This record gives sequence, C-alpha cells and structure tokens, in this order.
Amino acid sequence: MIDIRPFATLGHTNHGWLDARHHFSFAGYHDPDRMGWGSIRVWNDDTIQAQTGFPPHPHRDMEIVTFVRKGAISHRDSLGNEGRTAAGDVQVMSAGTGITHAEYNLEDEETTLFQIWIIPDRAGEEPGWGQRAFPKASREGAFEVLASGTPETDDALPIRTDAKVAAATLAAGQTAMWRTSGERHQYLVAPKGRVKVNGIEAQPRDGIAVTGESEMVVEALDDAEVVLVDAR
Repeated sequence: MIDIRPFATLGHTNHGWLDARHHFSFAGYHDPDRMGWGSIRVWNDDTIQAQTGFPPHPHRDMEIVTFVRKGAISHRDSLGNEGRTAAGDVQVMSAGTGITHAEYNLEDEETTLFQIWIIPDRAGEEPGWGQRAFPKASREGAFEVLASGTPETDDALPIRTDAKVAAATLAAGQTAMWRTSGERHQYLVAPKGRVKVNGIEAQPRDGIAVTGESEMVVEALDDAEVVLVDAR
C-alpha cells in the first residue's frame, strides 16, 4: 500500500519566525487519521528564519532526528552538548529520562529542515545527543543510512528504536532501491524533485506512506533528494 499525502493537505502553522508543515498531528494541528505511521510519531517540515529559533524546552522518551536541508541549526542542551549541524547532515537526540534543549538558526539565511520523532523501544534510559557530517557523495544514486537502531552494522548515528533513517540524491532518471519487510512502515519525502515510488508519482514535499511492500524502487523524474524512515 502506497498512500500519497499532498503537501497542500499537511497541517500548517506559521509563527513568523517558524513556518511549519506537519505530516502528522502535532501541537495545534490534529487529524485522527494522521496520528503517526507505525512508530513514526512526528515529521515536521520546518522553515526557520535567520537569527531565530526554538528556546529551551523539554522532551522525554522520544528519538528526535533532525535532517538539515538548507542552512544550519545550532544545538545546546542541559547535558552541556553544543553543536552546529549543516545542510545535508544529521543530529540525533535520545530524550530518555528527560532533556532540555534549544535549537537556533544563527545563520544569515533561512534554515529548512525535517524534524522526525520516532517512539523508542526502550524507555527510562539516560538522555544523549550526537551529530555527524556525512560525505554527500556516498548517497548519490543510492540510499545511505544516517541513523539506525543498529548503528554498528549501518555505520550510522545511534537511535534507540527499530528504525532506519536514510537519504538519497538522485539525478533525473536514476533509481534507488530500498529492501524491507511488508510488516514494517516506511515514510518518504522528496524535499526537491518529483519522484515515483513503485510507479506512483509524488510531488516535492508530499508525504509518501508505505506498508505491505518488500521493496521500493524510487525513480527520480527530476533531479531529486529523498529522505526515508523505515520503522516497525
């Protein structure tokens, strides 16, 4: 089953400094048919204006993955971690027993990113944070795993859940394959470019919800980027 969720149908919140599209129910946006997808609970498509950001706020027992598409995000948390994650790279926060963090766009241009929340398999563990710069060439023409519940196997950032977060950069006409299990849930978004997933077309920034498929062939109709989460 492949369900296309057009960008225009997503939840929308505009605070001026933050323009957010919500693939699933979040904050003031509630849709009982879009409460999550498998263990994927939140997928926000955020545009953050220059020199603004999220002030300190808490989280608990959630895996939060931030994929930066343009600009950069600067992180600071109650554990003393600080870091700047630039376009194409990823940061992961395991909220565990509780963590307070702030995320700011300290750049002179707007920052765009995906913030993805995945329900952890294990609760009550110590919180943690990590980031990594991934060579962009390694995802050209194929999916590269960026965060994973099996980080040693996938050479990826660790998350405390049975899931993988991956990305691919495809030239027009290229395809990338993702093998999985029909019992799992996949969610894909192409922030740039039109794509087909197993022959079904999606526009840029549409949500693509998949389950019941053992493999997916993603074809780029334009030069495209694709971000994918595969979860239980």
